[in-house]
Amino acid sequence: MPRTIFEHMSALCRQSGAINLGQGFPDGTPPPELIAAAQRALAERSSQYPPSVGIPELRSAVCDFYARRQGLSLDPAQVVVTSGGTEALAAAILALVSEGDEVILFQPAYDAYAPLVRRAGGVPVMIPLAPPDWRYPLDRLEAAISPRTRVLILNDPLNPAGTGASEAELGGIAALCAAHRLTAICDEVWEEVRFDGVPHRSLLSFPGMAERTVKIGSAGKIFGLTGWKVGWIIAGAELAAGIARAHQFLTFTTPPALQWAVAEGLALPDAWFAAQRTGWAASRERLRTALAGAGYVVLPNAATWFLCADLAASGIPLDDRTFSDRAVAEAGVATIPLSALFEGAEAPASIVRFCYSKPDLVLDDAARRLACFREALC
Repeated sequence: MPRTIFEHMSALCRQSGAINLGQGFPDGTPPPELIAAAQRALAERSSQYPPSVGIPELRSAVCDFYARRQGLSLDPAQVVVTSGGTEALAAAILALVSEGDEVILFQPAYDAYAPLVRRAGGVPVMIPLAPPDWRYPLDRLEAAISPRTRVLILNDPLNPAGTGASEAELGGIAALCAAHRLTAICDEVWEEVRFDGVPHRSLLSFPGMAERTVKIGSAGKIFGLTGWKVGWIIAGAELAAGIARAHQFLTFTTPPALQWAVAEGLALPDAWFAAQRTGWAASRERLRTALAGAGYVVLPNAATWFLCADLAASGIPLDDRTFSDRAVAEAGVATIPLSALFEGAEAPASIVRFCYSKPDLVLDDAARRLACFREALC
């Protein structure tokens, strides 16, 4: 199978010593509360196999967290702990997609979606979203649904664009799923990395969706601990049990010390999460301001650790892939070309993604390099 664009750009970074604004992970100090919790768990609790579906403490903590943060009423039987959000996606897709089933994907899309669908025997049906707003075309979605459509995958907030679906868009998607008996796999890992003041709402909460939605969450995104690879799925009890059977033949389980630590982290007060979001928001604004000052046209967004810039609107005469390859070699900064997250002819060819969750000095240095690079090109 081909190497992902994230591995490609990160490999170029390692070879050249460039600043990595491509792959999305925070470079700052990890939350000390979570590190201390993991240390206690390693010293005081079992390091042997935990239950495949996750330790009871974490499953209960996930329910309590979403009751407090999103008003969802959940039971631990609806929660399956996975080794990260991508494994959650794999388990859900393998459990729900059979040979010949059509699966609707919105583009740009996380690059694991289509390969996982194909590996399960399914057929991806692509619906492209258009910059700068990346709105969901409900008419096009309805036209794409056929008698063979079984699943829809929704990433909200949307990586890489950083946008959030509106209440009307979510309601329209939910209505179509219910009317056509589609199961929605909702990749909601960015639910806590949002800056527009709009509370996150899961498709799970819409009428008719409680028994046909798989909600995916990620401690890596919630706490900025991407290497921990602790995620979960939430679904109706029967649906969750089916996904658990797929999960048991993938990673089977997830390191117990990290599960206990995440359970403690999810119980932190709301003020803790607000402070973390404030810190990320400051880094986001720092890079946005610097890029704009260097002549880059930054697209509006509301969420994630990413900003996107329109090269054509910025006066840069390169397509996104050429820009990204040259920026690593000539500017010493790695980015992600958005066209790599599309399939088909409707991919925009002038948009690149930058990760801003880095220390201030790193962002300032990267912005200076990108400014000089743009001047040389223009």
